[in-house]
Amino acid sequence: MARIDSLLSIVIAQGANELRLGTEREPRMLASGVAKRLALPSTPEATLRELLDGLLDPAREQAMRAGRIEFAYDAPGLGSFQVTATRRGDGFDVVFVRAAAARAHATAEVAPPPRAAVERAPRAPEPHAVEPEGLAQLVAAAAAMRASDLHLSDGHAPIARIDGALQRVGSAPAAVASLLGLDQALEQRLVAGHATDLGIDVEGVGRIRAHVFRTSDGLSAAIRMLLAAAPSLASLHMPMPLGDLVDFPHGLVIVGGATGSGKSTTLAALAQEALRRQSIVLTTLEDPIEYALAGSDGSIVRRRQVGRDVPDFATGLRDALREDPDVILVGEMRDPATIDLVLTAAETGHLVLSSLHCRSAASAIERIVDAAGARAAQVRSQLAESLRVVVVQHLLPRAQGRGRLPAIEVLRVNHAVASMIREGKPAQIATALQSGKRDGMLPLERCLADRVQAGDVALDDARAIANDGATLEMYLARS
Repeated sequence: MARIDSLLSIVIAQGANELRLGTEREPRMLASGVAKRLALPSTPEATLRELLDGLLDPAREQAMRAGRIEFAYDAPGLGSFQVTATRRGDGFDVVFVRAAAARAHATAEVAPPPRAAVERAPRAPEPHAVEPEGLAQLVAAAAAMRASDLHLSDGHAPIARIDGALQRVGSAPAAVASLLGLDQALEQRLVAGHATDLGIDVEGVGRIRAHVFRTSDGLSAAIRMLLAAAPSLASLHMPMPLGDLVDFPHGLVIVGGATGSGKSTTLAALAQEALRRQSIVLTTLEDPIEYALAGSDGSIVRRRQVGRDVPDFATGLRDALREDPDVILVGEMRDPATIDLVLTAAETGHLVLSSLHCRSAASAIERIVDAAGARAAQVRSQLAESLRVVVVQHLLPRAQGRGRLPAIEVLRVNHAVASMIREGKPAQIATALQSGKRDGMLPLERCLADRVQAGDVALDDARAIANDGATLEMYLARS
């Protein structure tokens, strides 16, 4: 789906028929010439081009240099629009008109309305005063702003996270239960102090993951914006290929990182890659189910949502071991029982993909061992035998703006690393990472240095993420 479709879905939902965009101008939405509420910040040219990605191809760019072009655009699920793009000064304007109103709009272009009529039209509110009528419109507005997350709290205006920074999306106070369509039983559970996770399909936009919880101000929700389908590994812009991670016949592959670092996205991409490469039975345990996974004629996908299809991860894993899976995706290794069953599954002929909250590969191993308590020695032995790869990722803002890029640490378990795990020497893993280039290892600091030297990320952002500042400086000095 093109990013512009998020704004076009608002146009249709609000009963409008025209959307006007321009570089360094606030977007405007009109219904038969009368302005409707859609006040977003002025649009920089880079943002406008991103919204129009795929629409302004080189041929149209060339034609627009002469002044003006017209073409039709079919927005999936939304209908047809007549598009007019006009060059002005050092920028350009774009107008989308729904096909049913295109002829009337063309007449208006030839004979514009009197100035007085324009001045009588209601003025749009100040920037950031989006007044969505429901969840679909709110999520569409956030998607159009390239938000990764959306935060709702009863009585407060919605806030979006865009490239890591927070920005208000609207001025109208949110009513979380109403926006998310919570039933009375779930509301009572939340009021009692329990949190819940929801996977919601938003028509015309895609899928979201909502974590809903109670605060001193009432109900709140942290919403993660998701793509409709699992992305390809190539689309994640990883600094090194990771497709071979799904070629292991059995063992454990961990994707680690902090909250919001893209662990779930990478897991989904790996699962999709496994389905693409092999004929397998894939079983997933997720809380909630997020990305859609496309199977093939030779593969089977079985997805179970914790809290809906199965009471917890541990129960789901016990069931999975009897369901003839080849690959098991476990959304998160949350507790000792789940960790124990993940290791058992990896030892008994299954490839297990899972995520873990951690900052480095060494800390991922320490966290798993610490969770074992008195069984630490046995778990170290299990890890040494079954662990294949740990990928720990971070997201950094692009130096040029417009999005974030992953920086990753990749630990591959060879004979030396297995001995370090078995003997309880995780502190030596950093040395193994630095000397393991031939085995496909990548220290975080070397990845950060490469990103800085390529001009992809700023040095200060890289320093803030590095586990070892001195090692980062060493790699930078080698250039």
